[in-house]
Amino acid sequence: MNTATTIAESVSAAALLLGPHSDSPRLDAELLLGKILSLSRSALIARSGEPVAPELRRAYAGMIARRTAGTPVAYLTGSREFWSLALKVSPAVLVPRPETETLIERALQIKYRDQPCSVLDLGTGSGAIALAIASECPRWQVTGADLSPQALEVAMQNSAQLKLAHIEWRLGCWFDAVPGRRFDLIVANPPYIASADPALANLSQEPDIALRAGPTGLESLTAIIAHAPLHLHAHGWLLLEHGATQAPDVAQLLKLRGFAGIRTYPDFAGKPRVTLATFHTQH
Repeated sequence: MNTATTIAESVSAAALLLGPHSDSPRLDAELLLGKILSLSRSALIARSGEPVAPELRRAYAGMIARRTAGTPVAYLTGSREFWSLALKVSPAVLVPRPETETLIERALQIKYRDQPCSVLDLGTGSGAIALAIASECPRWQVTGADLSPQALEVAMQNSAQLKLAHIEWRLGCWFDAVPGRRFDLIVANPPYIASADPALANLSQEPDIALRAGPTGLESLTAIIAHAPLHLHAHGWLLLEHGATQAPDVAQLLKLRGFAGIRTYPDFAGKPRVTLATFHTQH
């Protein structure tokens, strides 16, 4: 890659190096060079024949090396787009995934956007879910909670940057962050990977606390389902993202806890990804 001089040559050379390490090597190469040159992807294409200065090529080579070592592109660029929002991300938070947008879609279909609605986003991380909902429904009262102070700091920075200041941020483990409070909607993308799952090896750069649930992968989901009725208004809804094989287990946990209207929806890849249910009576 050191012999490449133009933008186009640099991207092509980097894409070849990233081929064995990425599902989207050319996209990764473009995003990383765009970060180095402070150019959008469209600008890279428009200026593809322009030279890249030697010091910038060295910086680019360093980024490509980190990417081949497994560092997510979002951590290298410091940002990730989610629900058309440009979010700041850091190694303190999980990189937002496109499949999580399924959770947003379903939440927005439960209540009319111009009606009052209180929403709790558990394990908010970068704030992606809370911010997406708040951006669509400015009249809704949104609260984001997380166990990690570092994650909440990222969420608050995103809130300020996106001028979505009407979100309340709370520190604490699950419902400990909102003692005695009830909500119309509770949404969560909790850790749901089993401790021994080999998939964790490819996610080693992301925060373990946001990924690893325990021996079965259902531990966090079980805890949320167990306590959610105490924090839902009558006829409130719980929406959970889970692993592609976990829908039957999640549905059974919801049924045993007394939830009704249990339904599972697929993500963009057609995998069962979000299960929702309602709780009719207050405890």
